[in-house]
Amino acid sequence: MNALANLVVKRSKWVLFGFIALIVASSFWGLQSFGNLKSGGYDNPGAESGVVARALETNFHQHSPDVVLVVDFPGLVDEQASIGVANKLTTDLKANSNVTAVTSYFSLHHPAALKSTDGRAAYFFVNVGSKEPAAATAKQLQADLAGWYHGAKIYLGGPAAVNSAINGSIGKDLAIAESIAVPVTIVLLLFVFGSVIASGLPFLVAAIAVFGSFFCIWVASLMADTSVFGINLVTGLGLGLGIDYALLIVNRFREERAGGKSVADSVHRTVVTAGRTVFFSGLTVALVMVSLAFFPQYFLRSFAVAGVSVVSFAILGALLALPALLTLLGNRVNKWKVVRGDLTPKETGAWEKLSRFVMRRPLPILFVVIVALAGLTSLGKGTSFGLVDDRVLPKSNSVVIASDVMRTRFSGREGSPIEVLLRNPSQNQLLKYTADLSKLEHITRVQSPEGITQNGNLDSGYAPYFSAYAKHGFTRVVAIANIDSRSTAGYHLIKNVRAINTQIHYVKVGGSAAIYTDAMDGITKNLPNALLWLAITTLVLLFLFTGSVLLPIKAVLLNLLSLSATLGFVSWVFLGGHLKWLIGDYQVTGSLDTSTMVLVAVMAFGLSMDYELFLLSRIKEQHDAGQSTTDSVSYGLQHSGRIITAAALVLAVSFFAFVTSGVTIMKLLGLGVAFAILLDATVVRALLVPALMRLFGDANWWAPRWLKAVYVRLGLGH
Repeated sequence: MNALANLVVKRSKWVLFGFIALIVASSFWGLQSFGNLKSGGYDNPGAESGVVARALETNFHQHSPDVVLVVDFPGLVDEQASIGVANKLTTDLKANSNVTAVTSYFSLHHPAALKSTDGRAAYFFVNVGSKEPAAATAKQLQADLAGWYHGAKIYLGGPAAVNSAINGSIGKDLAIAESIAVPVTIVLLLFVFGSVIASGLPFLVAAIAVFGSFFCIWVASLMADTSVFGINLVTGLGLGLGIDYALLIVNRFREERAGGKSVADSVHRTVVTAGRTVFFSGLTVALVMVSLAFFPQYFLRSFAVAGVSVVSFAILGALLALPALLTLLGNRVNKWKVVRGDLTPKETGAWEKLSRFVMRRPLPILFVVIVALAGLTSLGKGTSFGLVDDRVLPKSNSVVIASDVMRTRFSGREGSPIEVLLRNPSQNQLLKYTADLSKLEHITRVQSPEGITQNGNLDSGYAPYFSAYAKHGFTRVVAIANIDSRSTAGYHLIKNVRAINTQIHYVKVGGSAAIYTDAMDGITKNLPNALLWLAITTLVLLFLFTGSVLLPIKAVLLNLLSLSATLGFVSWVFLGGHLKWLIGDYQVTGSLDTSTMVLVAVMAFGLSMDYELFLLSRIKEQHDAGQSTTDSVSYGLQHSGRIITAAALVLAVSFFAFVTSGVTIMKLLGLGVAFAILLDATVVRALLVPALMRLFGDANWWAPRWLKAVYVRLGLGH
């Protein structure tokens, strides 16, 4: 850090303007990334369902419909007037240049399954080409055809329509959230930093982090599918880290200036001390974000790319551009004060008194806090996890209304069939398999080259209404269920389908429910590896930062306790339907979105480690200078408690603004991260850490001799 400190002090103008110029130049390519980004990425493409989808497209030229329409006619569907409306609708659908195929109750020889139970509504299925995203076509069809149509009522749903509605709603909601969060954040920063000039410094670090990350996302988008939602993480986390690191650097600079050092010496000392904390903190957060790359969904892997990029550039901005600017500003960093009194951190105060209060009675405080957190954790007992479906949207959304019509007025989910591919089955094997499949709970019918099978009984005289069932050695079997494919029941149904005992050597199960099942399994199966990565990297980095074995273990365990309490809290809210008066209305689906909860956990874990390092850096500095553990903790909390709490408050406000969204996963993300941040920055850092460090005493700094020797040899301690 000495060499870096010398560079930013002696070459401050070159460092500042050269670095900013480099970021501006790279953003020329980075801003082009927006056209390459995609809105999906929730599926596991390498799983069995992905194999089936590709085989169906290659061998049968079939794939699940992108858009599903239900047409509710004034009379019965088989009346001549209804047939005339259906023909007109088919013509209008095919007029869209990106629609490649339209099938319906009418074109598929009037199968009863595609007619509503009251006989007044019928299904239409639309497949979309590759000229433009399916979601864009769904949006256009929604605008052109949904609603009243020649006396009939059209309800438009399906996966593309759901994706279009979710993406469109999130885009609008984020704009609203930012319009609320940005002004509030600016006001909070003015009071947190104490002056107009200082309050603008986080935006310098954030701008560097955001625009630098755009370049990395552009590069990633050229090599693999990349989610557009990574941009949201870049902007949110970029601002958050900008606030964290700028607050830490500016506070230390003010402290050094108050001690009588020159501007140059103050900046040098700030980079050597606070800069080291920023480096280790950022490295820890970056490695935490890497854990998202363990999952097969590019939605989550995109967050890994975005997270590592934004943290890396935030570190560079905080260690290069910000100290260089402080060297040029000097005391002008305190210009245009908005708070009275000295802006220099105080040696004694409320945080110091709180720490000593806690350390005088560590056991009672530990007992009360742990019981309270355990109570929160217990609220998450039996929590069910799922993935996104239409119910994350408000009940009034037209796509949700369409999906509810499909759920309530039809005997099966014809728009989301279970697809089974068999290789070279004998006739007897096929008959037995379809009979066993049709007997499963929730399966309403099974269709194969032999005909329709219901409850084990075959109607071989039924004319198949799919174009092909046997090609290139594959036999295609289609099963229709009467439950939502993206649900816990759909998950267990696919497990039962795959568990059918058969002598057929090649059996692959796909379709919407299987895609959902494989996506869930992709997360749960890779979660242990991600957790192992988190634990190992965190323990190693915290050891390198502190030279202690106990402190890293304590930090990881406290983070897990905090995350468990957060899971319990959000489960109580979203599974119990609570706090709607605070966060707005939402549909209670009985499960939490798995991808969003993974994101909440990883972000909360990373930011918690951020605050842990802020606190430990000052404690360790004083302990290395010869103070007792009790005095070091008291000093460390006094000098970092305000920074941690202020940074957490500003960041929590930014995330809490997401609860204004009408999309449940955005509410979950905003409330989950905000709650976890505030819980960690207050209860954990202010109460649990001082209490535990007081109990452990000198054991806080223990490590085996050989490990201490490694620590010293690396030049990290003495």
